Amino acid sequence: MPFAPIRTIARAAGEPLRAGGGLLLAGILLSACSAGPDAGHTASEDGRLLIDGGTVVVMDDAGAVLEGGAVLVEGDRISAVLDADAPRPAGVTVLDATGHLVIPGLVNTHGHAAMSLLRGLADDMPLMTWLNEHIFPAEAELVDPEFVYWGTLLSSIEMLKSGTTTFADMYYFRDDAARAVIDAGIRAVMGPHVIGFPAPDFASPAATLADAAEFMEAYRDHPTLVPGTAAHSLYTTSLDDVRAALRLAIDHGAPFQIHTAEDASEFATATERTGMGVVEALESIGALRPGTVLAHSIYLSDEDIERIAAGGAGVSHNPQSNLKLGIPRAAPVVKLLAAGIPVGLGTDGPASNNDLDLFDEMDAAAKLHKFTNADPTALPAETVFRMATMGGALVLNLHDRIGSLEPGKRADIVLLDTRRAGLTPLYNVYSHLVYAARGSDVSTVVVNGRVVVRDGEVTTVDEAEVMERAHTFRDRVREVIAQVAEATR
Repeated sequence: MPFAPIRTIARAAGEPLRAGGGLLLAGILLSACSAGPDAGHTASEDGRLLIDGGTVVVMDDAGAVLEGGAVLVEGDRISAVLDADAPRPAGVTVLDATGHLVIPGLVNTHGHAAMSLLRGLADDMPLMTWLNEHIFPAEAELVDPEFVYWGTLLSSIEMLKSGTTTFADMYYFRDDAARAVIDAGIRAVMGPHVIGFPAPDFASPAATLADAAEFMEAYRDHPTLVPGTAAHSLYTTSLDDVRAALRLAIDHGAPFQIHTAEDASEFATATERTGMGVVEALESIGALRPGTVLAHSIYLSDEDIERIAAGGAGVSHNPQSNLKLGIPRAAPVVKLLAAGIPVGLGTDGPASNNDLDLFDEMDAAAKLHKFTNADPTALPAETVFRMATMGGALVLNLHDRIGSLEPGKRADIVLLDTRRAGLTPLYNVYSHLVYAARGSDVSTVVVNGRVVVRDGEVTTVDEAEVMERAHTFRDRVREVIAQVAEATR
């Protein structure tokens, strides 16, 4: 069911919108924050939006849930969170959230967005076969600036419409990927990506990094694009080149991403090349610091977990991609959380998942660890939802900006319509969010104070045009995939 129209209300300041009992979390309404560089794209003409009447899942340390609550957005930030009986401000644009869950935007901590154009082409095979015999050869022939722009834009639409407001990307042609996410209006962590063989965009790691500092500086203060660096892995890239990419991230106070301990063969490869295991090698170059995203992290020893905990790095858990690729064990998420390590959720790329719905990922994560631990109490729903919000924000070292609905944070907010059979009745919001809700239940999405999805439709780009352009790549992709398949017979 669609929302009642967004409207502007004018009444005496302090007049309550409805009666009820509860707590005013934010205290006296905060003064308006600066709208920042994106002020022209805020949710209302004066940059003040009141999302009112829903069940607000704050995701603060106390785990507050406010029935009939409200979130006040001023410019690009949340300025107050109000309970049902708190006075509402006058002269603001109001979004009626009755019958909806109001949650922080979901955070996808690992993926390869442009690979949406390769979705479904190489399924049902082991990771290294999938990579070396299909994906890497196909990318070498197919990936160019247009491929990356339209593929990233397609994935950005999919993520926004399913409630993801921030994602971390590791791919090629960084400028074109950046252009896509800015056009879509999604928050993203992306930038220079080093891999130890000729890539579609640069012939070597040195070439990748030659002008990478310019990218980092260009987006340093961007409202929604967070510049960061990445190295593919220690099994594709030398430790020296990984160190160089890491150093660039450290110099700019930026996130750093790397695939880590995803396959059983990685330990042997790292030992042969560096004389150390994967995590030990990363520790030796200072990579296990806050803001480093260790994607997958499946084959970890207890000593590895101790190293990660001591360094402060975070882990991106990608259960569905790992399940689909037949990885025969699960990441030790219960142990990681017990050690105090930040853990977020990731979808991985749409060619290995094959969707970008973090609600689906939450459901899989919760059930996978109950199964592998033979313990139905492992990873309860609230813990998993926290992984998809504040956990992801911690992994990306963006927890001061996103991950919860608290005053001063960026206004990244998602509304789910619970007025359907599959979400009725509602007893526990976390149970619904993890085990019952799907991305298709998302009705409205706000990123940085800007409404980017309204009534299930993207407002920033022409979705039909993006899908039409994606279709234009199909014949070329089929041709290349057929050639790759023939070459590997």
